[in-house]
Amino acid sequence: METVAPLAPATTVCVTGAAGYVGSWLVMKLLERGYIVHATVRDPGNIKKVKHLLELPGAKTNLTLWKADMTVNGSFDEAIQGCQGVFHVATPMDFQCKDPENDVIKPTIEGVLSIIRTCAKAKTVRRLVFTSTAGALNVAEQRKSVYDENNWSDLDFIYSKKMTGWMYFASKVLAEKAAWEAAKEYNIDLVSIIPTLVVGQFNTPTFPPSLITALAPITGNESHYWIIKQGQYVHLDDLCEAHIFLFEEPKAEGRYICSSHDATIYDLANMIRDKWPEYNIPTEFEGIDKDIPLVRFSSKKLVEMGFTFKYTFEDMYRGAIETCREKGMLPYSTQICSNGDQEIDLVPSKGIPMIKTK
Repeated sequence: METVAPLAPATTVCVTGAAGYVGSWLVMKLLERGYIVHATVRDPGNIKKVKHLLELPGAKTNLTLWKADMTVNGSFDEAIQGCQGVFHVATPMDFQCKDPENDVIKPTIEGVLSIIRTCAKAKTVRRLVFTSTAGALNVAEQRKSVYDENNWSDLDFIYSKKMTGWMYFASKVLAEKAAWEAAKEYNIDLVSIIPTLVVGQFNTPTFPPSLITALAPITGNESHYWIIKQGQYVHLDDLCEAHIFLFEEPKAEGRYICSSHDATIYDLANMIRDKWPEYNIPTEFEGIDKDIPLVRFSSKKLVEMGFTFKYTFEDMYRGAIETCREKGMLPYSTQICSNGDQEIDLVPSKGIPMIKTK
């Protein structure tokens, strides 16, 4: 009689910021693969904020929620105990906060340092995957035409200009640099993944911050135009697949850019106008030349390691727009139609504010 070898126990991993845009999709992908997932959230008792996690396929058997807060040292100890991997996705992204230093920058730095100390204490973690951002690479006075993993944003420039999202860019530069130092000190296998602007369908109940930027040509949010003037993009699903790939790949080390498409704001506007003519998209963007060159983010290191991107630029936007429409966060049209003397602007019932243009 043939004996069947027992199945190896499932790998247990922790995902921080699990209720967020990237975190919740990553939890879903990990559950699909049979991982046991410890998901950290700020308030597991707030059903409204965690319902989308509890309803994921496999959640009943393989998902547990853990209360953790980046501002509290040791807060992640229980969630990380017994885990072989940690995906540190959590990050404050409040662009309108009143105290950027204490609301965004300090918690981001202290959060990753606390998690590295916890990983060392747990003695079971074989790799920590840290989610950085393109804003840690390319925010500087002089733009390069191609960026790779050797680049870092200029903190002096960020602090002097204080552009939209400046506190987020500063927090990620400082946190990632601090993480590399601490990982050496505590002998933690750290890999960082550097996504560009993340676009795609989502399962969160609230509007994802990155889509405020990505959908700016539809909503007329002019303060975000400079971010996508020479933009780079990745599909949410590709990004989460890359997180798992970098955790599972034994040879992975260092930083990895995760970006599949480059487009100027005019390329983006033309695509939306072509595929979604019901939206009133500007044909000109003030202060941005129509022949502005592309700025590329090279994912060569990730691709040469064996990773494959699956989604097109149109796929990303189709997923994002359709999900926003289904959730009542985006109108089906922004064309203004006349009804006698009355103008009717088709605006969403909830979600981001639409800018009405006449």
